Amino acid sequence: MKKKLALVLSLVLCCAMLSGCTTLTALMGKQMANAATDSTGGDTVTISREEYEKYKQFDKLLELMDIVDEGYFEDYDKQSLLDGAADGLLSGLGDPYTFYYTPEEYAKLWEDDEGEYAGVGIQISTSYLTGICTISRVFDNGPAHEAGVRKGDILYKVEDLYVNSSTINDAVDIMRGTPGTDVHVTFLRGTEEMAYTLTRANINVNRIDSMMLTDEIGYIYLYDFAGDCAEKFETTVNKMVENGTKGLIIDLRDNPGGWVNDAQSIADIFLDKGTLCYLQYKNGERYYYRTKDGKVEMQLVLLVNENSASSSEILTGALRDRANATVVGKKTYGKGIVQSVVPLSDGSGMQITVAQYYTPNGYAVHKQGITPDVEVDGDNGMYELGDLTDAQLAKALEVMQEKLAETK
Repeated sequence: MKKKLALVLSLVLCCAMLSGCTTLTALMGKQMANAATDSTGGDTVTISREEYEKYKQFDKLLELMDIVDEGYFEDYDKQSLLDGAADGLLSGLGDPYTFYYTPEEYAKLWEDDEGEYAGVGIQISTSYLTGICTISRVFDNGPAHEAGVRKGDILYKVEDLYVNSSTINDAVDIMRGTPGTDVHVTFLRGTEEMAYTLTRANINVNRIDSMMLTDEIGYIYLYDFAGDCAEKFETTVNKMVENGTKGLIIDLRDNPGGWVNDAQSIADIFLDKGTLCYLQYKNGERYYYRTKDGKVEMQLVLLVNENSASSSEILTGALRDRANATVVGKKTYGKGIVQSVVPLSDGSGMQITVAQYYTPNGYAVHKQGITPDVEVDGDNGMYELGDLTDAQLAKALEVMQEKLAETK
């Protein structure tokens, strides 16, 4: 299935945004019926010269379909050709975040946001620069976890399909399926090739984990911006406040992003009225995401790495600009563009990049990333939650302790 890296969404007039996606309410094209009139009452229609020139651009596609129809050696599915043409049209933009969803893929898109699916229990981070697909999370007690798959392993092959950024959506589709059925998956760990037969199972996706690192310092690992993450996050923070927590470390490492609306809700916990970020569109217009009054008083440290992207960067930029948050870790991914998901008339859909976003102070994140205030290398190890042998987390705790000491 097409990657939402992302992005962020909202169904026809009430979807929210994914991996830096927004809601699009007006990207619906004119219906052909508005451009064509039946002048004879028969088989002939009259259209304007402008519409005629627009449709004439597609003569080549019609010519190709005619050749296939007359000469292809066996029966074929015409709808598959049309889906391929739609996919190819959007791929011509050269934007990995703009693509077409078949009706089946579009339906799956919304299922994915519910937090439960049948598969092998891994989250994958895809680099569109190298093409490498890296395991960014292994879900507890899932088939991959029980087989010994680790964070940092590379997804190499699913059945007979070699996996890269171009084939990852097909690989994900193959790994998902009916619980109790098997799928053959091969990973790379360094130079070692590891092949497993994994039995698909129902996977429950928890969006956050949390714990107390000290009596005064809380820790929340936010895995992505989807499902009920904002609600769970706020509930956790409220409990910490009730228990006297003074500082919070928010771990956004390997968080690929998700709905902008979720980043807005989480930032709003710590910010008064003001700008979360603003989007700038092709025509120069700006749209501002805003927070409202009523914030929790708490010292903040944000933990990021090279895989923290999109909505992770929106949240990081806003809290650093406006809540005096200290950023620790490695420079973030640099996905500062926003996608909208648009439903089409036949049940299919598309995702399209519509704007670039800026932090409250006007910093453009795209292709730049956010450089931490305190840089710390990470080894991408498989740590238990809150494990202070994790050098980046240990440094984040040290920074927080210093911040709290300054306020006393």
